Amino acid sequence: METETATRWLTDAEQCAWRTHLEVNRLLTYQLERDLQPFGLTMNDYEILVNLSESEGVRLRMSDLAAATLQSKSRLSHQITRMENADLVRRENCESDRRGLYAVLTDHGLETMKKVAPHHVASVRRHFMDLLSPEALEELHKSLQPIAEHLRGQRGKP
Repeated sequence: METETATRWLTDAEQCAWRTHLEVNRLLTYQLERDLQPFGLTMNDYEILVNLSESEGVRLRMSDLAAATLQSKSRLSHQITRMENADLVRRENCESDRRGLYAVLTDHGLETMKKVAPHHVASVRRHFMDLLSPEALEELHKSLQPIAEHLRGQRGKP
């Protein structure tokens, strides 16, 4: 027999903070996505380009890239196909594991990244960083860090 526990409803202050967080997250994602549109990129495209550009040999195993971008392998495969068609990435076989594949940043993908990154950083500054004082930014980081650590620990758990 299950024991019923009382729901811990959010207080007014908690509800306000939660809803503000959700609204900021949605609005910021929308705006950053909008600012990438002139370059023909989505936030997912940009995140993949960043991960590949920062990896050794500008390549990552598809499974590692899926984990880094929090995408299913199937969704990432479709995303990579689109990006291959735009000559941003290519797939390469993994010599050590016949079943494995790498996503590799192409020269065009690297040039695109170099062209888009300054605009994206300016967008992040304009819509987020420059709206916070250094003290508020430090406090925000300290506040979000335990949540990030908790959620990273939850990955892969039911």
